[in-house]
Amino acid sequence: MNLLYQIKLTTLLLMTVFMSSQISAQYFVDGVVVDENRIPIPFAKIFIKNAPSQRTVADVNGKYQISTARGEYFLVFSATGFDTREAYVSINESNIVKNMQLFPSKIQDLEAVNITTKRTNPGREIMKKVVAKRDQINLWNYPHKVNVYIKAKEKILRKEDRSRNDDDLLDDAFEDKDTMNLLEVQIQRNYAPSNKVKEIRNAYTLRGRDRNLYYKTTVKSNFNFFENLLRLDDLHQNPISSPISIPGILSYKYRLVDQYEENGRKISKIKIQSRATATTTLEGFIWIVDSLWLVEKLALTMKKGNLLFYDYFTILQEYEHPGDSICVLSKQTLNYGVKNKNETSVCNTTAIFSDYDFDPKFSKKFFNRELAITELEAYEKDSSFWEGQRQDKLTAEEIAFIIKKDSIRDYKNRQEYRDSVDEAFNKVTFLKVAWFGVDHRNRTKRHQWTIGSLATLIRPVYIAGPRVSPNFDYFKKWNDERTLDSYTQISYGFLNNDIKGDTWWKYKFDPFRQGKLRASLNHDFDVIRGYDAITQIYKRENFIEATQLNTSIEYELFNGFYMSVGGEFCERRSLDGYEFLESVDDVLPNNQPSTFEPYQALIGDIDLWFVPRQKYMREPYRKVILGSAWPTFSINYECGIPDLFGSDINHHYIQASIEQTFKIGTIGTSNYRISGGKFLSAKILRDPDFKFQRRSDPLWFSNPLYSFQGLDTLLRTSDLSIEAHFVHHDNGSIINKIPFMKKTRIGLVFGAGALYVREHDWFHYEGLVGLERNFKLSRRRLRVGIYGVLSNANKSAPRADWKISFAILDDRNMKWDF
Repeated sequence: MNLLYQIKLTTLLLMTVFMSSQISAQYFVDGVVVDENRIPIPFAKIFIKNAPSQRTVADVNGKYQISTARGEYFLVFSATGFDTREAYVSINESNIVKNMQLFPSKIQDLEAVNITTKRTNPGREIMKKVVAKRDQINLWNYPHKVNVYIKAKEKILRKEDRSRNDDDLLDDAFEDKDTMNLLEVQIQRNYAPSNKVKEIRNAYTLRGRDRNLYYKTTVKSNFNFFENLLRLDDLHQNPISSPISIPGILSYKYRLVDQYEENGRKISKIKIQSRATATTTLEGFIWIVDSLWLVEKLALTMKKGNLLFYDYFTILQEYEHPGDSICVLSKQTLNYGVKNKNETSVCNTTAIFSDYDFDPKFSKKFFNRELAITELEAYEKDSSFWEGQRQDKLTAEEIAFIIKKDSIRDYKNRQEYRDSVDEAFNKVTFLKVAWFGVDHRNRTKRHQWTIGSLATLIRPVYIAGPRVSPNFDYFKKWNDERTLDSYTQISYGFLNNDIKGDTWWKYKFDPFRQGKLRASLNHDFDVIRGYDAITQIYKRENFIEATQLNTSIEYELFNGFYMSVGGEFCERRSLDGYEFLESVDDVLPNNQPSTFEPYQALIGDIDLWFVPRQKYMREPYRKVILGSAWPTFSINYECGIPDLFGSDINHHYIQASIEQTFKIGTIGTSNYRISGGKFLSAKILRDPDFKFQRRSDPLWFSNPLYSFQGLDTLLRTSDLSIEAHFVHHDNGSIINKIPFMKKTRIGLVFGAGALYVREHDWFHYEGLVGLERNFKLSRRRLRVGIYGVLSNANKSAPRADWKISFAILDDRNMKWDF
């Protein structure tokens, strides 16, 4: 009996040890589930086919992890709206990574869903029905022509006006201080799949200013909610996930809040809410026609966090349904605005779409990179034209404003008014003499000149002592957009009794092709390293005296391909012998100027840059660039020409670069730049003609696409150098996953850079990470950032730095420097 007991006990212990070893030998399969565009699919389901009890669900970013023992398995991946896929994995003695890409299901797969009131979430099931018919009902899947009338209005509520009613604002319409800006546009829009568009603007009347008005053209922003993503680069930092899409079904919450009868149809009102604020940015309502599964209208609001300029933005769309088979956009209303320190702008844009033609006849080459054409006569339409074309009824306030503005326009066109305005503008005052400069304008001849003020006359801090510098500039513009611009200044130095001066002229002879002629003549101080750290660029050794003549011509040879050809002849001299103010050297350490014999330099320069598939709008006399999805390729050739005109230099240098800004789905904006330059020959090379890799600034975060943050040495070279830069702004998509972080409106930025200089056998590399936030600065947008940088090099020690930056949003193209 004891022997039997011992056998049982031994067997039990062996089984326990065996099972323990099996339990402890657990391994993990990790990965990410993405769609056909490699955008993560949230909440995808994963299970092991031959062990279905082992299953998991991906997180909001499509990431999953499932555990198993050693062996061979088939993983099954599935998600609503996508075809199920299987993948074989073999687990040996380590964890493995298995990513999976799913592709959209056919329409029939989604149509199999039955909608009943017994469902726990009928709103979601209704939207799945709509998404299943998306390709069929999507207006933008069919070629068409349509007439578009746009009315954009801005009401300006100044600080003292915010509590006033509409009657008060109507009275203000007749005062000198405008409380409104109004734009009307008439367009014929031509469209063909996929995303081929050309609009012809035949009427464009602006009363007031259009600075804050949005949707003045249909080619920049298309609010097509039947696409997976809305790319509104001039409005929103990230592409926006549409709630009428397969990814949207997974990213938004849908709740049926109301059902009612209208014109014999049952309408369902669906409330839209985001599941994760980091990946979706819309909320509001969509109205669906039941049984037909057509969108009747929608009202969606963008969350504030990633809006570039406005404080709020709401889209309202209304659809018609010819033949009960397609959603035809009939009206679009945008409500938006921005609040500044002393005034609030309340804006509204209404676009009415009419006279659709779904059987257009487009010629083979009708659609190209020219997305819009504005006819010359478009700007000459008067009120009588709009009375016959206007499709949106004017309010009493708008009528009063139009009457006022038209009367003012007619009065301003009178010669006596122009003369009186010029006389008032040209009046010399104390403030003009002391601070602003004395201007003289002639509106009839369209030119203006300015004499610099006393504030610009005196230069107390300057190389080689204080100077006095009277200056003069001139500007002229012709009716066809040609311009002439010039600046001239003469300066006198008190410390050395020397006279310097320079003048430059720029003539834009072809505004459409960006044709420019430039010429300048200078006898002034110059620098050897014009692009160096702020702690070094002011040093005396960096300055020389130069007398130089520069000329160049710039022109767009064909769409997106630009060329600039220039030449410079100069004589360069040392500042040895000049007197300097050395009393501040104890506070701001300095050194002595470089010593060398005077010499002449003749330099030729050719620049070529190409933006493939550049899109643009054609104005009557100019070209408005809309950008491209392709990188910008550029090449520069510089030649130091020997002997001619006594030139004492002889070198050849070539540099090529590629740079691009692009968005990766909804996870942010990336920028990169790769550049390489090499001297083909350097027989006679002077200090200003070497190429320099600037050392980094202390504390200041310089543009990371053109500089390094942890380079502690200035590298001068006459050979080969290669550099690469990358920066990514998450625009809140990553950091917003942290609870409460979205409310802070802080974004994450990270990047890296590398540099190789062959002459010094120097390899430098660095990584950076930081936090950024946008602020209002009067009417502009200021971005403040703080960054940590880790850098290393084969010839310098590793280092860590903290940096700060301040950047202003360019409100012409709605882009940052990096």
